[in-house]
Amino acid sequence: MSLIPAMHEHCFKFTRLFSHLRSFNRQNSIHTNQKGFPKRTKDPLQAGVTEVIDVRTPAEFKEDHIPGAINLPVLDDKQRVKVGTLYSKSPFEGRKIGGGLVTAKIGEHIENYFQHKPIDYTPLIYCWRAGQRSMSMAMVLSQIGFDVYQLEGGYKHYRQTVRENIETVAPLMNYKMISGLTGSGKTMILKKLGEHNQQVIDLEELAKHKGSILGIDADTTQPKQKYMESLLSLELSKFNSEKPVWLESESRNIGSITIPNALFSKMKTCKRYVLNTPMEERVKHLLTEYPYWIKYPDRLKHILTILEKYCGKRLVEYWRDLIDQRKGEEFLESILVNHYDTTYYSSQKKNCAQRVEVVNIDVPNLSEETIYNVIIPQLLE
Repeated sequence: MSLIPAMHEHCFKFTRLFSHLRSFNRQNSIHTNQKGFPKRTKDPLQAGVTEVIDVRTPAEFKEDHIPGAINLPVLDDKQRVKVGTLYSKSPFEGRKIGGGLVTAKIGEHIENYFQHKPIDYTPLIYCWRAGQRSMSMAMVLSQIGFDVYQLEGGYKHYRQTVRENIETVAPLMNYKMISGLTGSGKTMILKKLGEHNQQVIDLEELAKHKGSILGIDADTTQPKQKYMESLLSLELSKFNSEKPVWLESESRNIGSITIPNALFSKMKTCKRYVLNTPMEERVKHLLTEYPYWIKYPDRLKHILTILEKYCGKRLVEYWRDLIDQRKGEEFLESILVNHYDTTYYSSQKKNCAQRVEVVNIDVPNLSEETIYNVIIPQLLE
């Protein structure tokens, strides 16, 4: 096969790319930086950055990325595999093919995304380890005239920083835990504490899961483990270690997410505030907390299959009958008594240190007036 058509194709892509650069400069009266090279930084939260751009593939981005980053891949998932396979056999051939693909994609991004960015636009760009993918994008944008940062060490360095931050910072915090049976109002009160300018980690929000079988939201997908850890690391970096950090009691696993040991080991020994909420209030609260199960009763009945090995088929069939009869309150009270409450007590024995300090708080109801005037003052005294 002749190489001439392939050479013409690559020449066309490069010509098109640099025609974008000339057009962009003319339209915006932009001059390149003094040397036309990107700056390098190890700080993923570099001050003055307008936007963080992840140029890795969509699959890499989905697994984890710097929170707030956007994905402008210079190779798609299949192209990355193709180039990687070629590179393992011949680095020269891999770079040739990869260079053409990356150049074409950068041209598309300039035309479709960067064309209307102002002169003071300052992106931070990263790939897997500050290699050719991010350097290519950063170099072209620098030549246009933008003030560009490239993340030194790339995602690989960032991921190491996240792990180290959780390992070193999480144990330093003074945690206070809100505990109580399912439906006692833990999450609601945790959010109200945040509104009172308290330091709060909402693990269920980070994990996109309410921490139980009923907590599987039919409309929400859980993040990958690594991305949840990125979010957790970011939260920890905001906190003052001299002030308490409030969180909700959780099992080690929240759906498919595992709480990092550096945090979970501290959760087992921190001071606990146990909410004693009447059954009637718990049921009422859960009916408003899980509205998607009212919307998707068939999914709820299917999910209950998971509980057959713990509660028996007869009891699960009884719950399904209650759902079919739209007896939501009766269903919730039964599943609380026969499953959630027993599971909670078992979990507390397993995950709570024997000598932990416990404060019991009676919760007559979960009205905003009661939360603000009765519960929160007891938590903060």
